[in-house]
Amino acid sequence: MTDVIHDLDTRRLLCPMPVIKTQNKVRTLSTGDCLKVVCTDPGALNDIPAWCRINGHEVLETGEQGNECFVVLRVGEDNGALF
Repeated sequence: MTDVIHDLDTRRLLCPMPVIKTQNKVRTLSTGDCLKVVCTDPGALNDIPAWCRINGHEVLETGEQGNECFVVLRVGEDNGALF
């Protein structure tokens, strides 16, 4: 596990784009890296954790701040990288 934390801004994007952008970003990360996804689509609070469960990533935190919501996840062993 590592303390590397990355940020992904998916504000103003609607479903399914926050999940797709999250998936694409996770593919560039290493196992144990953490990613904070900030979004304005409240559905992402359900969609991203569901995607994490299916793909073996750990949801560390979810929440809302004003009109924005966020999901913090830790990348699992299979990050979906194509190489």
